[in-house]
Amino acid sequence: MKEIFPSIGYKSGELYVEETKVREIAEEVGTPVYIYSKRAIEKAYREIEEAFSKVNLLIAFAVKSNSNVWVLKVLKELGAGADTVSVGEIFRAITAGIEPKKILFAGVGKREDEIEFALERGILMFNVESEGELLKIESVAERLNKVAPIAVRVNPEVNPKTHPYIATGLRSSKFGVDFETALKLYRKAKESRYLKPIGIHFHIGSQITDVSAFEEAASKVKELVKELQSRGVEVEYFDAGGGLGINYKPDEKPVPAKALAEALIPHVKEVNCKLILEPGRRIVGNAGILVTKLLYRKETPEKLFYVVDAGMNDLARPSLYKAYHHIEPVKEISGERIKATVVGPICESGDQFGQDRPLPLLKEGELLAVFSAGAYGFSMASNYNSRPRPAEVLVDGSNFKVIRQRETLADLISREF
Repeated sequence: MKEIFPSIGYKSGELYVEETKVREIAEEVGTPVYIYSKRAIEKAYREIEEAFSKVNLLIAFAVKSNSNVWVLKVLKELGAGADTVSVGEIFRAITAGIEPKKILFAGVGKREDEIEFALERGILMFNVESEGELLKIESVAERLNKVAPIAVRVNPEVNPKTHPYIATGLRSSKFGVDFETALKLYRKAKESRYLKPIGIHFHIGSQITDVSAFEEAASKVKELVKELQSRGVEVEYFDAGGGLGINYKPDEKPVPAKALAEALIPHVKEVNCKLILEPGRRIVGNAGILVTKLLYRKETPEKLFYVVDAGMNDLARPSLYKAYHHIEPVKEISGERIKATVVGPICESGDQFGQDRPLPLLKEGELLAVFSAGAYGFSMASNYNSRPRPAEVLVDGSNFKVIRQRETLADLISREF
């Protein structure tokens, strides 16, 4: 196979995911369709696991990146926990078989019923984002006569040099608290009968390709851990969040997980903590593609448009962040390429997957693959323009399984009567 991304590439002029021909999936399941490689997910997970073999590590997969239960089942079998930000994500993780003692609950807006759900199921810990949230967790724990394990999410004031929408560790961010506030919250938690501080948490952003930002953040947080330990707070878990980026272009190399390990491990060892990582995109991003059909070839005096049957409701990242996703035809075509702008059917000018991309001159009805769609693809999909959401498929070698049926028109209105 001539790989474009791990376990995805051309063989005999056709695009394959592992040993399964993409065209055959599209013909059976229809388009648009998300296709994931089990092998690529496993490989990405094991790269992280092996890089951090010298420390006690919990890989808590960021469920927000891809919340399909069957994907979570694959990760559960590998030993993963779950980083969750809603009761729905906790429910999905538990349904997939992930042990509650491997589940973290983060997010700035935890409702009382969500806190109660998590407490009753005995999750590992709550990553607390504010004083108000700490008091709410304490109140719910008292009502249930339980002790809530917590970590405080701190902002180490590190610029991760990523898209401003996904930079999350700065003072101006809605997430986390400054170090001074964190010390106050830990003091309160230590004095409470219903709270037990067991960790510290930071997450500086997403799609980060410079590990020096992680090293700087870990160094700062390590000093806070030392201060907490001197005050009698037992910090067992050092949760360094996620955010290690992937390559969205085939000719680029991703930052190796080993480089992240070299940046983090010395600081974790110095304070004698167990390490938690929360990768999402890094594990599933390049393990998935979105396959779409070319509906119309539209030429104007200025541009050639390829109008496809997938839209920004199916994959929001290009319209939301102007994010790059590599695009290739499912049938390998050599020779001259022309510039084409790939757009969807949504009634928005921003409904684009790629501007002026060098692509072969394609016929209507041919298939295109949008790569690096395994993370923040289906999980961000919507029914905008009353479009049913696509199917999802998991490939395992020469076999594939539909892991989410395509929505129907009836599904669109099923909650309205």
